[in-house]
Amino acid sequence: MTSRAGRDRDEQGRAQNARPRDAAGRPLPPGAEGVERVDEDVVLPPDQALTEAQRLLDGGFPFHAHEVLEGAWKSGPDDERALWQGLAQLAVGLTHAQRDNRRGAVSLLRRGAENIGAGASVAGRHGIDAEGVVAWAQTRADAIEAGGELVVGTPPRLVH
Repeated sequence: MTSRAGRDRDEQGRAQNARPRDAAGRPLPPGAEGVERVDEDVVLPPDQALTEAQRLLDGGFPFHAHEVLEGAWKSGPDDERALWQGLAQLAVGLTHAQRDNRRGAVSLLRRGAENIGAGASVAGRHGIDAEGVVAWAQTRADAIEAGGELVVGTPPRLVH
């Protein structure tokens, strides 16, 4: 469905995000060649979500990793929500860094670390190294806040 303004809409009339995107998740003009998109309608089981998110982080696509992790966060059990939300926030923090947004990177890395820490008791169910990921996020946030490099070469290891 397309509205009069030319925006893509779903069956209920909600705006859809059909524009191509660059590696940092920024929208490109319609018809531009972007990077392959993550299918937002596909929610992966936790182990597959972690594997895919790690692959995307390793490849320099934190925005896309966020999309995968957000699916796990929004579909997971209540007692795991903080953990998955934190992992998604960490990926958004890396996206902000990739987009040269120092304040956003620091803020989201810190919020992500806080939520991952809050969900640490359930992280072991999925082999997630919550302590290591929290330490990585806090160290990156501190470095960025101190004026260090925004984009890091080695992303965090989500699982042991």
